[in-house]
Amino acid sequence: MKRILVVDDEAAHRLMLRAHLEQTGFEVIEAGGGLEALERLSSGKPPDLMLLDLKMPDLGGLGVLSRMAEQGVVVPVIIMTAFSSIDTALQAGRMGIRHYLTKPLDTDQLLLKIEGLLQQKEAEEIHHRREEELAKKFHFEELLGRGPGMLELKEMLALVAPSEATVLVTGESGTGKELIARAIHKNSSRAHGEFVAVNCAALAETLLESELFGHEKGAFTGAIQRKAGRFELADKGTLFLDEIGEMPLTTQAKLLRVLENRTFERVGGTRTLDVDARVVAATNRDLEREIEAGRFREDLYYRLNVVQIRSPSLRERGTADIRLLAEHTLQKSAQRNRKMIKGFTARALRAIETCPWPGNVRELVNAVERAVILARSEEVDLEDLPLAVQNWGENRKREPGGPGLAAGMTLKEVEAELIGRTLSETGGNRTRAAAMLGITRQTLLNKIKEYGLDG
Repeated sequence: MKRILVVDDEAAHRLMLRAHLEQTGFEVIEAGGGLEALERLSSGKPPDLMLLDLKMPDLGGLGVLSRMAEQGVVVPVIIMTAFSSIDTALQAGRMGIRHYLTKPLDTDQLLLKIEGLLQQKEAEEIHHRREEELAKKFHFEELLGRGPGMLELKEMLALVAPSEATVLVTGESGTGKELIARAIHKNSSRAHGEFVAVNCAALAETLLESELFGHEKGAFTGAIQRKAGRFELADKGTLFLDEIGEMPLTTQAKLLRVLENRTFERVGGTRTLDVDARVVAATNRDLEREIEAGRFREDLYYRLNVVQIRSPSLRERGTADIRLLAEHTLQKSAQRNRKMIKGFTARALRAIETCPWPGNVRELVNAVERAVILARSEEVDLEDLPLAVQNWGENRKREPGGPGLAAGMTLKEVEAELIGRTLSETGGNRTRAAAMLGITRQTLLNKIKEYGLDG
């Protein structure tokens, strides 16, 4: 039986809620004020959910939320108040509270919100257990992120890494495809061998062949001695071919032979060499379109694409992952640059969380490192960030469904923002988003259409 803590200074209202919730099958505990609520939360097993009145004489709802944050108490909360205002909604939103009901309560709507929050909590607990299981068996420390997209990626890697399959990593530039390749190597039976990386876009065709396959002395001007190629260096290990879509067609043909026969010759050589290197390739191009355009070999594509892993973009990963990456980068950069930086101001963090980050993790890291260097106080402020990021700060006028909440927005704009954020957090899963928002799936679909969020 799920336990609900009802916090309200009005005894009659608590009694009404107790009767309704117990009739529905919940166990109810009560608190007549904010201080008593904190005592309830700190003693014994915490409730599964809390209904929290906003205006109370001893300690109001926002004060309770602030104390909970200081004490590290995490309980799903639904705010109840007779005094609805945008400012209050914004304050609650900054504390992570999205569920807000105006008295007198609509009991049907209340039950929908309670069920949605409890379902969300259960999903998060399952998510956490899955993460713990992966952490016990695999080394994914460098793949920072706790959202659904990153968990799915890690679970895919847990299946693929121990195998000998050739892997193709796809995704936008700056999403961390090399980190994925390193995770595959680190969690494979080849972890004792070398991880060798080659950027196929950084070298001319003749140099790329020499880098991959090595060359014999005198093979070309400047070849004053024999040189082992990256395939030889990666023997018994992993060879990472970054930007594989940039590889010239003639080199593609030679690569195909290595993948098929596990043999090659050095440039200018005649002796056939055997090699045992696992290949992981990565690209930000659509290789199927490249095949249609005649720039990529179809047979090579199928050899590389035994298993395809997509690296999610930063905007798909949600604000929680963006904040985690930003704070991690800030700590590392502050230590490296010997600066006493404690964190971000609220408006700087707001801009970071709402920026679309077209350059993904690479752009985020560069922006935060720049801000740490330019910061004049113990916190990175909005003005320390690049201008492109500042434009997404708290003073930016937004369109419905755009980034961030700001004073002066209409209730419809607030609703559109919350729906957009929830869809982002669920990776576009509308059934789960509807449960989190406490509305039916059809209502959500109607609102998505109304606010133009389906584009």
